[in-house]
Amino acid sequence: MTGGSDAASTVLSMPYSSPKPSKATSRRPTVLTPVEMVQHGTLPRARSRLIEAAGALVWRERRHELQVLLVHRPRYDDWSWPKGKVDPGESRATTAVREVQEETGHAVVLGQPLPGLQYLMPDGRVKRVHYWAARTAADADGPSIRARHPVAPVDPHEIDHTEWLGVEEAARRLTRTADRQPLVALLDAHAHHRLATHAVAVARHGSAVPRAQWAGKEHARPITPMGWAQAAALVPVLAAYGVHDVVTSRWSRCAQTVAPFAQASGIAPRPRGRLTEAQHEKSPARVAATVRELLEAEHSSVLCTHRPVLPTVLDVLAEHTRRSVADALPHKDPYLEPGEALIAHVALTAKGPRVAAAETIVPSL
Repeated sequence: MTGGSDAASTVLSMPYSSPKPSKATSRRPTVLTPVEMVQHGTLPRARSRLIEAAGALVWRERRHELQVLLVHRPRYDDWSWPKGKVDPGESRATTAVREVQEETGHAVVLGQPLPGLQYLMPDGRVKRVHYWAARTAADADGPSIRARHPVAPVDPHEIDHTEWLGVEEAARRLTRTADRQPLVALLDAHAHHRLATHAVAVARHGSAVPRAQWAGKEHARPITPMGWAQAAALVPVLAAYGVHDVVTSRWSRCAQTVAPFAQASGIAPRPRGRLTEAQHEKSPARVAATVRELLEAEHSSVLCTHRPVLPTVLDVLAEHTRRSVADALPHKDPYLEPGEALIAHVALTAKGPRVAAAETIVPSL
């Protein structure tokens, strides 16, 4: 079975056949779209304490069949997607790749975000689980894997079995019927040739010394200690998305922002004068050409630039996407705050590169 709208309908219509409900939740989960997952107003009670968790639907194709990876948790005696709680100071994307590796032994690279779940725990707290599509890491992802923190081996008391299953069998095996919803979104992306993607991360440089407090040349104005903290926070995020091409403005504040990731991964940055504020003002078209080159590439990349350059970058992204995704792109100045990154998930289609999804990452400090 290769997926598609018929497959999605089949998955949703399957009768609930799990032998018992999960002991991990006390109420039926609510399914939330990726956009709703970042809206704080979706909490059922303002006083509820929120537990953030993240995981992934790891997929592969075998003999033209789409397969996904499930885990069995002996504590709850349930079958589910690999996931776990967000640690303090950790981004959700970083949590997702860490938890998948801790529970399955597989290092993965994140793709586009999928619908998540929100539900009430037995103790009354609210748990919100964020999901991404993910693929297992390949040899080419070595630099990004090097930039990640070490991960503990699988604990058999937490996960005692993992299994690759076709999507229909996976839907039958899942203990919670709500867990089928991100699978349906995965099938839809596969049917429309948008599941296999690479990431183009657009990063605004970290907080810099204010112009009024800098006596040197503008191109040499550096980032502040807060800027360095934001740069460090970007390292595990870029690693989670498998970045292995670093393109940056030549000016110091951009070069410094990507330096920690470049050092951790061993990737040599590619400075570009055209991405500076001054050169962009002279020729926005050259910036647009650089963005298109990254969209057309087959590997993930990061482009670090300045706030005045972002409208041109975002215009190119909008030209290569559907209306629903284009509407989700930042539209108001400053577009991204210092140290933030926009992750564009790009599928290469017969009609050229298409941005299948986009998400904004805020540094976890």
